[in-house]
Amino acid sequence: MAAARRRWAGLTAGAATVLLAAGAASAESVTVPMSLTTPAGPGAPIGEVTATDGAGGVVFHLDLHGLPPGQHGFHVHANPSCAPATAADGKVTPAGGAGGHLDPAKTGMHMGPDGGGHLGDLPFVTAAADGVAKADLTAPHIKSVADLHGHALMLHAGGDNYADQPAPLGGGGARLACGVIP
Repeated sequence: MAAARRRWAGLTAGAATVLLAAGAASAESVTVPMSLTTPAGPGAPIGEVTATDGAGGVVFHLDLHGLPPGQHGFHVHANPSCAPATAADGKVTPAGGAGGHLDPAKTGMHMGPDGGGHLGDLPFVTAAADGVAKADLTAPHIKSVADLHGHALMLHAGGDNYADQPAPLGGGGARLACGVIP
């Protein structure tokens, strides 16, 4: 009887290992090339962002260079485009084709990566004095890379206070760099 229990325990542990390995192997990942935005369309490449399924949400691995030092707002935008857009008044917005922040629940609120606002709200990016941003940022409210396909990643010129006051959308301002998520 004791030998049978040991075999069962061994089988149970082995099955758990196989299940855990299968779960880890199924984590999705996508790499997004990022380029500076210009009124004529995507400009110089500045690196890439790799998004991977993680236990605490999607993890964004940044490998960027050529950025102005300091904090930059970082968001998922609604459309899979980094093309410029022309407003009715004739003003061109670099990467305006990406549309607004991804907000499938139509919250209309910018509350940061831990808040209940736009799904596209991500942790801000900090570029070092040499313009390099290498970091892993987790977006806890985005549960799967699958939710990102067919949208764009956007890096803004200014920081992000994770609120709509005193400036809308966290105060990030102009669109600095963009990449389409395949």
